[in-house]
Order: sequence, then structure tokens, then C-alpha cells
Amino acid sequence: MRKKIFEASSFIQSRINTTPEIGLILGSGLGSLANEIEEAVRIPYEIIPHFPVSTVEGHEGQLVIGTLEGKKVIAMQGRFHYYEGYSMQEVTFPVRVMKELGVKMLLVTNACGGMNPELYPGALMFIEDHINFTGDNPLIGPNDDTLGPRFPDMSTAYDKALIALGQKVGEKLGIDTKKGVYVAISGPNYMSAAELKMLRKFGADTLGMSTVPEVIVARHAGLKVLGISCVTDMAIADTLEPLEHERVVEIANQTRPKFIRLVKGILQEVNME
Repeated sequence: MRKKIFEASSFIQSRINTTPEIGLILGSGLGSLANEIEEAVRIPYEIIPHFPVSTVEGHEGQLVIGTLEGKKVIAMQGRFHYYEGYSMQEVTFPVRVMKELGVKMLLVTNACGGMNPELYPGALMFIEDHINFTGDNPLIGPNDDTLGPRFPDMSTAYDKALIALGQKVGEKLGIDTKKGVYVAISGPNYMSAAELKMLRKFGADTLGMSTVPEVIVARHAGLKVLGISCVTDMAIADTLEPLEHERVVEIANQTRPKFIRLVKGILQEVNME
């Protein structure tokens, strides 16, 4: 792992002349934020040593490194998922590389289903906590102490000060934001009504097929984390309707301008010192 991280980060460093401080992982339909990065260097995943390749519609499949709202950023324009057949270590490998490149904070986004009736399609929710229901964990196996501790704490995986900042920015911009718990499932199928009832009773407000593995590795690596979910559909058991990925991307695209304003506002305000 250490060798692969070094080879990937060295390749990326050879193509840029900056040290990114904030990592962005952009979910389904939300990747266009990377198009607003200034002085951008774009690197397709397929040419980066040891990087997987994104296979999901709505995920462009490249790193974009440059400046956004005065902050040096590295953005994943498209992510990797466990259901694509990658191991948890492969799914989270880019987070390891971001850390090696100098990133101190990870801002991770996703498109998700809403289970809390107070949510609605197009809602933006700051993730306060998560439930890992994927059945796997990216830290399983021998631990490299140079990458992080054997038993990392997840009781405050999502930085409270960053959530408060995000809420403040939302209020300032007139954007309604929520807070809640995100549950990660393996996918790729959408959940049955009985499964949704179970997850709701567990305390989940939203559910999706990403984010939690990346956050676990980010916290293992000592990165601060801010998570934002874009609710694309309501996954409430009693009113469940058939769902297609195209609909998820459509709602994410409709919500995109609001989402971009929120993230850019947060980047403006966040203090990286």
C-alpha cells in the first residue's frame, strides 16, 4: 500500500506545481463543480498508477487540481464504489493519495435517498454521523502505523466546527440545509421496503452506496471531514416507488446550482491555518 501511494502521488506531483490542502469527492451529477476550478490540471484516472477507473454514469473519471475560491484543491470528478467490484482498499485509495499530496481536509458529497420525512428531493443535508452497513471495512487487514492507528476513533468522524460553518454559510446564502445520519449500503440494488424500515429504525436519515468507506480512511489518516448529501429521492417504505439511476442523476443535476453555491461559500469561509 505504501509503495502504491508513493507511486501514484509522485506521478500526480510531477504534473502539478501546487500543494492541495482540501480534497473534494464529487458524487453523481455533482461533478461539474470541478469545472469551476481555476488554473486546473486534469488527470484521467486511467493514467494514474494503481487508480481504479470509474464506471458509473454521471462520474467523469478524473482528478482536477487547482484553485477554487482562493483554496488549493484536488477534486475527484467521479468516485469509485464497492459495488463496481473494487475492494474497499481500492475504493478509498485516492483518499490515501490526497493525504500524501498534502491535503488536510476532505469535503465529500453524494447523491442519496432520503428516509426522514422532513427531507425532500433536492434537499442538502450535512452528515452528522454514519452507519456502515456495507458489510466490509477498508481498514481490515494488516495496519500500517505510518498511515494511521490500528483502532481509529469514529465517534466524531464529521467535524462539528465544519458542520456549523456549513450551516452558517447556508443561512447566509438563503439555502435550506438539514443535518442527519447517513447509512452506507453495498448496492448496487436499491433497497426493499422491509430493508428501508429496518434502516430507518436504526436511526438513519439518508442512505447511499458511498462516502462512509472514504470517511473511515480519511479519519484514519487524520483528515478533517465535512460530508454533504444531496437527496435525490424519498426512500420511505410506505410510499416506495420504482427508482432508476437516471432519475437520481436528474435530481442531482437540478440541485447542482444550489449545491455549488453552498460548497463555494464554505470554501470561501473555511480557515485552513
